[in-house]
Amino acid sequence: MKLLVVDDDDIASAVAKKILENAHYEVELAEDGETALEVLRSKEIQIVITDWNMPNTDGIELCRHLRNSPKIGYVYIILVTSRSSKEDVVRGLESGADDFISKPFEPAELLARVRNAERVLALETTSLMLFSLAKLTESRDAETGNHLDRMREYTRLLAEQIISDSSFHEQVPTNFPELLYQTSPLHDIGKVGIPDHILLKPGSLNDEEWAVMKRHAEIGAETLDACLKQYPNAEYLRFARDIAWSHHERWDGTGYPRGLKADEIPFCARILALADVYDALTMKRVYKGAMSHEVARKIIVDGNGSQFDPQVVRAFLAIQDRFLMIREKNPDHKG
Repeated sequence: MKLLVVDDDDIASAVAKKILENAHYEVELAEDGETALEVLRSKEIQIVITDWNMPNTDGIELCRHLRNSPKIGYVYIILVTSRSSKEDVVRGLESGADDFISKPFEPAELLARVRNAERVLALETTSLMLFSLAKLTESRDAETGNHLDRMREYTRLLAEQIISDSSFHEQVPTNFPELLYQTSPLHDIGKVGIPDHILLKPGSLNDEEWAVMKRHAEIGAETLDACLKQYPNAEYLRFARDIAWSHHERWDGTGYPRGLKADEIPFCARILALADVYDALTMKRVYKGAMSHEVARKIIVDGNGSQFDPQVVRAFLAIQDRFLMIREKNPDHKG
């Protein structure tokens, strides 16, 4: 992990550098924002710790430059300052800072802030990896367009709405909506194991072909479960496996591949099931036209308590206008 400390105070820079190097970080120094930008253009830096008050380009200007520069990738910015008013905090966040540390800082606090930055960067990397993997899978089917982008938004919205309901009693992690946002694109990863003549068939599948197609849920679960066994503490892999395995189960137990019923179906998969059906109904495909939001809503309501979890349907009805906004923002572009 490479860090850049930006401060015109040589003593403060030297102290920060020693603290960080003792914790086995690789540290570069810059005396102001302009010098920092030169370093960032030439070296791969993941975290920037910058003083607010500096000559030439100060910390706020540096933040703005970094957030508006397409040639410099995302870096996590910790702003060091003696300012603590609400207005200053807002100004710092608006400029692009991710975190603050008061000046003068304690070594333990500096290291805690940096380790938090590492966790955030790891989460960003994981999210990018998961979405890239899902996109690779989706690329086999040219008809799916922005399906994954819509699914991420739909599932996070539904999760946030359900959790906000006072009657909600499921035991879920505090970052449940974000985990669902990250892992929902992998719901159909098992389709990599389905032959092209079935996956890309423009017409209806016969019984034999449909039996093969349904195998994608188990293929996806087996693939992700193998990863989970190697990394048993990776919560996102558990989410991804449960979604891939169970997103075609039905509330009444008539779904596949295991015929799970009601609360036997993982909560994350119950949410994804509704979002997936809505997207399939409202988007045009070779074998069908796009249904209107109103028709899709009626189908979902008709499936309340049979195909879908009633609390997920309630959440959908409460935020259906936002589903429309997501659909319009992320259309499938043809041709």
